[in-house]
Amino acid sequence: MSEKKHVETVKAGITFGSALAMVISYTTWHSVFWAIIHGLMSWAYVIYFILRY
Repeated sequence: MSEKKHVETVKAGITFGSALAMVISYTTWHSVFWAIIHGLMSWAYVIYFILRY
């Protein structure tokens, strides 16, 4: 795999993780503020949510 393709894949994963975290957060807490905070946490919040709930 070329270096450029690897970087693009990582960026796409981070973007998807942020979007997923924000959707989960907003659906759970109904707060735009927490959705933004959890979006910044990205995959860490998604994994926390899976383990917690």
